Amino acid sequence: MNLPLFIARRYFFSGRKKNFINIISILSIIGIAFSTAALVIVLSVFNGLEDLLRSLYTSFDPELKIELKKGKSFEVDERMIQQLQTVVGVDIITEVIEDYAYVRYRDADIVVTLKGVSESFLQQHRLDNSMVDGELVLSKNEIDYAVVGRGVQHALSLSVNESVHPLQVFYIKNLKASGLDPSQLYARRVIQPGGVFSIEKNYDDNYIFVPLHFAQDLLSYGNRRTSLEIKTTGKLPLQATQAGVANVMGNDFSVLTNQEQHADLYRLLKIEKLFTFIALTLLVLVASINIFFSLMMLVLDKKEDISVLFAMGSGTRLIHNIFLSEGALIAFSGAFSGLLLGGLVCWLQDSFGLVGMGMENAIISSYPVKMNVTDFALTALVIIVITLLVSFYPARLAARTYSIEHL
Repeated sequence: MNLPLFIARRYFFSGRKKNFINIISILSIIGIAFSTAALVIVLSVFNGLEDLLRSLYTSFDPELKIELKKGKSFEVDERMIQQLQTVVGVDIITEVIEDYAYVRYRDADIVVTLKGVSESFLQQHRLDNSMVDGELVLSKNEIDYAVVGRGVQHALSLSVNESVHPLQVFYIKNLKASGLDPSQLYARRVIQPGGVFSIEKNYDDNYIFVPLHFAQDLLSYGNRRTSLEIKTTGKLPLQATQAGVANVMGNDFSVLTNQEQHADLYRLLKIEKLFTFIALTLLVLVASINIFFSLMMLVLDKKEDISVLFAMGSGTRLIHNIFLSEGALIAFSGAFSGLLLGGLVCWLQDSFGLVGMGMENAIISSYPVKMNVTDFALTALVIIVITLLVSFYPARLAARTYSIEHL
């Protein structure tokens, strides 16, 4: 039998009198429970947001993206494509030309990011589940079509159901041109709107997909491309395929995974999560101060018991462990209750969406949550460390309070 824990349990569950010490102990448990629950809930929300962002970017951006480290565009030929196709793990390669353009539809106009993609883009099926109007098609019956974001559609009041009014696309090609003919300053092409996608506001408000040859002609890019997008077979780890592609392309090119394409955003999210964790840990520490005062008053209240134990031959180690165990019982009761409460709230939020995003055009209606075992384990570790810190001095003081006068 663990004697220190047995005695601590007797003190903890003692119901002889409801004095001030009991009240402080109950307040300590409640404070730690709510602080722990808040810590678990906030960490789970950050996990949910990270997963949400990853799912959004995965649907829009490629698994691997090849681009120049310095410069905007590079020459692409059949030999380069064939070399990339020989890399183990590479499945589909899409050629991309991406640049800013000015578009007009009837009397409305807007500046957009024009993304010309080869036909293999449709085989990657990245937009299949994001279409909200029209059809996901870039070329049909020798007619070119544009797939626009929902924000672009709203800004232009664009309709994909009628073909009377095409989408006019302008590109500034020579600002230094002189003469009386303004057409020398820009290139103009027309294209039929074919479909509308909706992924996320930043993409919806800015992007238009067009066939590669349309962008190639409008922007006068020739064999140059701004990037190559790769879909892998999934049979190898992504990093292995990435290394193979990088070996083929050489040192002048960057081969980025989906997460590396948005490294700054993910880094910012992790920093926010870290600082939030630190702030809530301080809240747990403040709540644990009640444990310190509770143990200090318990030491004063139990001077007679401590002296009896010493008289019976107990050592300072036993007394020390009794009050450490008492602090642990208070802290762990609050922590266990908090973990259960936090887990329950996260489950309810995930299942029923209790707290909404509060925005009309939000991607999802309620805050996303994702519970990770590591967050629960880290929270428990924080509670253990804080408990040892706040219980050490009262336990040490208890081991030195023996006096014959208390017998």
